[in-house]
Amino acid sequence: MHKMTREGKDGAAAISLRGIAKTFETGTRALDGVDLRIRRGEFLSLLGPSGCGKSTLLRILAGLEEPSQGSVTWDGEVDGAGEHDLGFVFQEPTLLPWASVRDNIRFPLRVKNVSSRVAAERIDEVLELVGLDRFADSYPHQLSGGMKMRVSIARALVTGPKVLLMDEPFAALDEITRFKLNADLLRVWQASELTVVFVTHSVFESVFLSQRIAIMRASPGRISDEILIDPAHIRDERFRTSSDYAALCRQVSDALHVAMIDEVIRA
Repeated sequence: MHKMTREGKDGAAAISLRGIAKTFETGTRALDGVDLRIRRGEFLSLLGPSGCGKSTLLRILAGLEEPSQGSVTWDGEVDGAGEHDLGFVFQEPTLLPWASVRDNIRFPLRVKNVSSRVAAERIDEVLELVGLDRFADSYPHQLSGGMKMRVSIARALVTGPKVLLMDEPFAALDEITRFKLNADLLRVWQASELTVVFVTHSVFESVFLSQRIAIMRASPGRISDEILIDPAHIRDERFRTSSDYAALCRQVSDALHVAMIDEVIRA
């Protein structure tokens, strides 16, 4: 069971985005005027329909895209995120097919020239954390879709990041596997000091996982609403079937509907 009681340290911001805009070379304005403050230790979901700029915003946070306007501040430093501060989980696991689970997780440590002894310790830790310690010597073709995603999460965690960015990591999985990985992700988050920014287009997933949901609209992308989820809720299967969960899903769904109507009116 997962009780969402943890709050950011003194409400301090891990990341602040101010006036973020992104225009691509094609002239498409993907983002315009995004202001968002992400607290340390927070689990924040970015929720919105396809094309609203969620993934673009996440890539700007990761330093994979440069904003056309605005600034990203990390712990008081503008554009100051070091590589060691971030873990990124993409929509697809993107594992090396010829490498074992252990060697796939080891890859970012090799890039950083981490010693074999230290690497082995870290890999064992994250394998246990994601529940794959019995599959360390398996290969990707021997794993289910959910297990491959666990490897991807372990690989993102092995460098000890402060912030974990996740771009719809469970979207391609069946519902049962997705529910299980949602619960496992909360367990990993609770066991760490991680700040998580999670991109999804699922209302139900965002309510189950998050402390706060930032709802985005498109044309161009911006934050249209923010909804807090009571941290006192214990996130388990009883919560999924509770009246509180249903009410929160309706609230978030209504806010998303308003954002989409606003998008149509502006188009």
